[in-house]
Amino acid sequence: MLHYTGMADGASARARLCDPEAEVSAHWLIHEGGLTEALVPEDRRAWHAGAGSWQGRDDVNSRSIGIELVNPGDRPFPERQMAALESLLVQIMARWDIPPEGVIAHSDLAPDRKTDPGPRFDWLRLARQGLAVWPEAGGDDLPLSESLARIGYPETAATLAAFRLRFRPGSSGPEDAEDRRRAAALAYSRV
Repeated sequence: MLHYTGMADGASARARLCDPEAEVSAHWLIHEGGLTEALVPEDRRAWHAGAGSWQGRDDVNSRSIGIELVNPGDRPFPERQMAALESLLVQIMARWDIPPEGVIAHSDLAPDRKTDPGPRFDWLRLARQGLAVWPEAGGDDLPLSESLARIGYPETAATLAAFRLRFRPGSSGPEDAEDRRRAAALAYSRV
């Protein structure tokens, strides 16, 4: 699961993620310059997901690996940071046999309360390398709620916004045919 720290510097982020009183942690921290730090062993639970669900299952902390990217959330992710993330994802995905659809955003599982890693994160870049999913063009215009549920999104009032944050950044307004086509392309291409 990918996050941004919401902080502008790595030292502050590390301090918070390692502070027991903060009650938040992650397995990995990737600095803007590409430095990658292991904070919690991958086979141990980290407290990065919080309340939410994915693919109908709660307690995502117990079944996920949290990667925090140092970024306040209002700027692009630097090349060296993205390259370090790609390298780390290749290793984690191989180690734990995680398919591309298993790489998700914090906002995917908690759409009512989270927006990270945000609209400036380059999901398409990861998808082109097989490290995440991206909808192929030409999906059918199927009911959006059914497609989003099949992908794994929880059913909340903010689910469309979370889907758009990842797959149609900058889109707004009521659902439209492009939302339905993209969601269907994702939902039914992994049968």
